[in-house]
Amino acid sequence: MGNKNSKWYILLVLAVVWGSSFILMKKGLDGGMNAYQLGAYRIIFTSLFLGVFFGKEFFKIQSTKIKYIFLAGLLGNFFPIFLFALAQTEISSSISSTLNSFTPLNTLIIGSLFFGLTFSRKQILGLFIGIIGCLVLVYAGASGNPSKNYWFALLVIIASWCYAANINLVKKYLSDVSPLSITVGNFAFLLIPAVLILLYIGYDFQTIHQVSDGLDFTDNIHPLIYVAILGIVGTGLANIYFYRLIQMSSPIFASNVTYLIPIVATIWSMIFNEGVTLLQVLGTVIILFGVYITNRK
Repeated sequence: MGNKNSKWYILLVLAVVWGSSFILMKKGLDGGMNAYQLGAYRIIFTSLFLGVFFGKEFFKIQSTKIKYIFLAGLLGNFFPIFLFALAQTEISSSISSTLNSFTPLNTLIIGSLFFGLTFSRKQILGLFIGIIGCLVLVYAGASGNPSKNYWFALLVIIASWCYAANINLVKKYLSDVSPLSITVGNFAFLLIPAVLILLYIGYDFQTIHQVSDGLDFTDNIHPLIYVAILGIVGTGLANIYFYRLIQMSSPIFASNVTYLIPIVATIWSMIFNEGVTLLQVLGTVIILFGVYITNRK
């Protein structure tokens, strides 16, 4: 019973943390960063935090697991971090988080094709319902904000495929590795590419942008502060507990966190006046109904 309750507690905490991550990305972008700077700094902050406090965990990883740790780093963090940052230059936090709800469906598909999970007719039905909801959501965003390029929503879908592949990979090949070692190993490999990207793109540390937010006051906080919180809490610590959740439950259960994330992200979007339309709500409901059908016993 204790283990059963623990997995639900972790699921809820992750939903709050990751649901808040979208608005932190928005604050970084609004503060003058471009998507590549945001992604690189996020990885660098995470890597430095993990290296300083938990660096010794890297040396506990068996050599036979290194390739899986590296792949988990790319699929679970590197590619999605940059894909989400790029997507949020054109779509809102609420839409980005809702489209991420495809992760459980994609986890099931990839698990069925490559990891031996079973596939049922109702799960296929749920998948198509979810796709319809996705199209409604993209249409709603495009019609409400014609100046935005809502094809960027596809970047979130690609990121959800990366997450899905990573969840199945960790469950099958890294279940005997501690979540802390997996996370430290991930970002040990990602630090150098992130630094190289940042050196190529460049960034002015002295620039502090005054950004008016939805609470009607001027924000003088340097965007790096938001990205540091995003990296340390929303990436480093959250990944440790997410890997723990995968190991103590199932790939599908762990991916269920993406059902709850849109609720938190939408609340933040409303607070900061990103705008949520009735059609967007309809698209969200359709997607969530699709994932409910997919996971219904």
